[in-house]
Amino acid sequence: MAFNSSLSGMKAANADLNVTSHNIANVATTGFKESRAEFAEVFSSTGYGLLRNGIGAGVRVTNVAQQFSQGDINQTGRYLDLAIDQQGFFTVNNNGTNVYTRAGNFQPDPNGYVTTPDGYRLQVFPPRNDGSGFDTGRLVDLQLLTTDSPPSPTTRVNLGVTLPGNAAEPTISPFDPAEGNSYNETTSVTVYDSLGVAHAQSVYYVKTANPNEWQAHVYVDGTSMGAPTTVQFDNNGAMTTPANGQIALAPFTPATGAGVLNMTLDISGTNQYGEKFAKNDQRQDGYASGKLNEFSVSPEGVVYARYSNGVDRAIGQVALTNFNNPQGLVSQGNNTWTHSFSSGEPRTGAPGTSDFGQVASGALEASTVDLTEQLVNMIVAQRNFQANSQMLSTQDQVTQTVINIR
Repeated sequence: MAFNSSLSGMKAANADLNVTSHNIANVATTGFKESRAEFAEVFSSTGYGLLRNGIGAGVRVTNVAQQFSQGDINQTGRYLDLAIDQQGFFTVNNNGTNVYTRAGNFQPDPNGYVTTPDGYRLQVFPPRNDGSGFDTGRLVDLQLLTTDSPPSPTTRVNLGVTLPGNAAEPTISPFDPAEGNSYNETTSVTVYDSLGVAHAQSVYYVKTANPNEWQAHVYVDGTSMGAPTTVQFDNNGAMTTPANGQIALAPFTPATGAGVLNMTLDISGTNQYGEKFAKNDQRQDGYASGKLNEFSVSPEGVVYARYSNGVDRAIGQVALTNFNNPQGLVSQGNNTWTHSFSSGEPRTGAPGTSDFGQVASGALEASTVDLTEQLVNMIVAQRNFQANSQMLSTQDQVTQTVINIR
């Protein structure tokens, strides 16, 4: 009995050393979670249960439990290096099977799919077709495409100016855009057709003989966009006409072969006071085609493709997965785990919601192994092994003494 107890103690100490050795070997492994050997005593029993005065029969390894504590988040500056701050796991696909990892050292493969170093593809929620968020009921592989951003035609122009309250009528009449003395002020903004070709939209402001009244003439590439619009102000300089500040411009057919431009000019931010002309607001919603500049990932896990034309296009949202009992996960190697009955079913959701952590882009989660602690554990396990081996030697001496009794 004593030999068996000592032998079980040596085996347990050896298992503890193996676990410690594995931890130390992975002290620099991204996303690694340290393991802890857990033990339980072995007790003598009979067919009727435990002996009242029984003596323990040694020890056994009951579990090698990984500790899913938060590792340090270290900045790397590489956009595909991702770290999870707090709870959750990245969801990656291995030949049709989803597995889970905390290691966010991702990279693109030759086809643009974002993968782990072992080729497991990162899973994301795809954007909805109507642009209203993401489809959280479906997972797809994240693929980074390097195609250009298509152009979008201008449909709305916002233009707010301050017209001088002391302005006089132009010296030349009627209005002629080629004659600078036939108008008081002018502004110009670039608009785009459906092919992404730029056009110059100009607005000419002409003071009339009536108090606080102006005429706004709109031209695109030198072509009039309809009859001039009367703009009226009250005696405090606030615009009263048009009442909502919206001017529906005449359709414009570009010479490029693009579709007809139907635009609305919003001048609701225009007023009249002071002695100087000023531009307050100038915006339009169209853009030309754009070259891909970079990809980026927000704390909510949204992956954006950023283009030279200022467009940010969301191409997916990183899917995080959590479990009721993470310690019940089964290690698959390669920094991945799979769920089991003990871990509970996987719960997949968006970063920053429920009990899911946020995503840090340009950073990696370090191993949770504390090297100093592991070296102390190694010394303790080594001493345990030596003590059990010494106990085995003592039992051998006792047995030898009994054998030598004459």
